[in-house]
Amino acid sequence: MSSDSAPINLTNHFLIAMPGLEDAIFSRSVVYVCEHSERGSLGLVINKPSDIDLKVLFDKVELPLKRDDLLQTPVFKGGPVQTDRGFVLHEPMHAPTDKPGETVYASTMTIPGGLEMTTSKDVLEALSMGAGPRRVLVSLGYSAWGEGQLESELSENSWLTVDADRSVIFDTPVEQRYDKALGLLGVEAWMLSPDAGHA
Repeated sequence: MSSDSAPINLTNHFLIAMPGLEDAIFSRSVVYVCEHSERGSLGLVINKPSDIDLKVLFDKVELPLKRDDLLQTPVFKGGPVQTDRGFVLHEPMHAPTDKPGETVYASTMTIPGGLEMTTSKDVLEALSMGAGPRRVLVSLGYSAWGEGQLESELSENSWLTVDADRSVIFDTPVEQRYDKALGLLGVEAWMLSPDAGHA
């Protein structure tokens, strides 16, 4: 099997937009890939904050927010799909030892080798009571690619890929995440020509 036809799996990777990608949503974006299979891909943009923070979001869903560390945290624009729905990217939460392999929350996707992504309200309820995952990124909407679509965009040099690093998601100031993600590849933005691959 040639390397051209070998399937790639970018689950738990970052997609880093190339400078030539001028799409309003994805320009200079970093996407955390939650799922990638032959059927398509799903991810969350981690560096495009919306104009609301978690306190406002919790007010909208009529929950108190008893986590002072999260009050000023921005809610992110995760992508153009289901922008009225919340997606919570968080560190893995371990179920009680008598239920190994189960997730703590009702609707959680466990990302192999990576984080968890929860869409059910119970994670927000846990956070509202001062509990829940210690580190979270909350987005409205997600990014999706149909079968073969992401592979096609990769072949057009729209994206760079690199293994995801949690510190970029949870510890890096939002405005530095794009450069920090590029740094994982040993690359700086000025080194990338918008016309790469189109000689």
